[in-house]
Amino acid sequence: MRSIGEMARDGGLSVSALRFYDRAGVLVPAWVDPVSGYRWYGPEQVAEAGVLARLRRAGMPLADIRLVLAGWAGADADLVRGLLDAHLRRLGQGLSDARGEFSALRALLDHRENPMTPPRTSTAAVRVAVAAPELAAALDAVRFAAGTDPELPMLGGVLFDVEGDGLRLVATDRYRLAVARARVTGHDGPRTQAVVPLPLADAMRALLTGDAPVRLAVDGDRVALDTGDRETAGQVLGHEFPDYRRLVGLPGGRRVLVGTAAFRAELEDGPVRTSEAGEPSGGPHDLSVLRVTDDATVVVCDDGDDHQDAVAVNRAFLLHALTAGARDELLLELGAPTAPLAIRRPDDDHTFSLLMPVRLDG
Repeated sequence: MRSIGEMARDGGLSVSALRFYDRAGVLVPAWVDPVSGYRWYGPEQVAEAGVLARLRRAGMPLADIRLVLAGWAGADADLVRGLLDAHLRRLGQGLSDARGEFSALRALLDHRENPMTPPRTSTAAVRVAVAAPELAAALDAVRFAAGTDPELPMLGGVLFDVEGDGLRLVATDRYRLAVARARVTGHDGPRTQAVVPLPLADAMRALLTGDAPVRLAVDGDRVALDTGDRETAGQVLGHEFPDYRRLVGLPGGRRVLVGTAAFRAELEDGPVRTSEAGEPSGGPHDLSVLRVTDDATVVVCDDGDDHQDAVAVNRAFLLHALTAGARDELLLELGAPTAPLAIRRPDDDHTFSLLMPVRLDG
């Protein structure tokens, strides 16, 4: 017999995933200690866990996985092959349909870009002064949300958006988005944007150790930060950043003030569920399910608490957002279960982060 930790190691599934698949009736332990509730697995279940992991990576629904594992345990090869072939056909049809839709979308995009868009003109140089602590705090508030997917290079940096007397910093990996603002002086021209690659943004942050103003310059495809005695510079990313202003206009939700330390402890010690969707890490990950009670308190829901207004989010992402919030108290804004969860500072309307909700059903 293997403990749940040994089963996770040998079977290629996380402990939280094993708990989830037990609750879902997909991979049930051979024996559960009636006193401690501890799960124990038989040696034959290691192979079943490996099959389960492969099927989930292939996107097979749980209902079919149950049948595959039943056929696997009963040596019913015809049943297993039939289910695998049926899923493969569905994937092939889905891929064919997706290719057709993507082909049509690319044609529409080409039609929009090529005949209609004039050649780009060079951007006038912009030089502004910004307080080092403000810029450092803004970078700290958004850095956690930056993307690392090589297929989406435009998200692999931090957007520096200079307009009027403000510098907005924005980062997103599609599943979370963070926005912060710092005040600038010396800018009286048009709005200017530059996507600073993450290594350069990190190098900038390392220089922001003093209290004096620093100088930020954007000149064509180059950006530089000068602190007076040190400087770092490099090329901006040659990609258009998504229009983040279209992404932050959310319908109003319930705002609840939480003590950051206490709420973090509740998340870390509270119940978790396992995502089936697999994004963004490519495998199941821990979720925290939140809801607002009648007395305006945010609680982490137990497994059996499936309130219709509960919102599920990636727990690690939420913990990162709490750290980036950098306040003893933060405002959580919860809307519909399908709406992003917003984490805001009570004293700063310009700095916030959004986390995309995760579906709880398979």
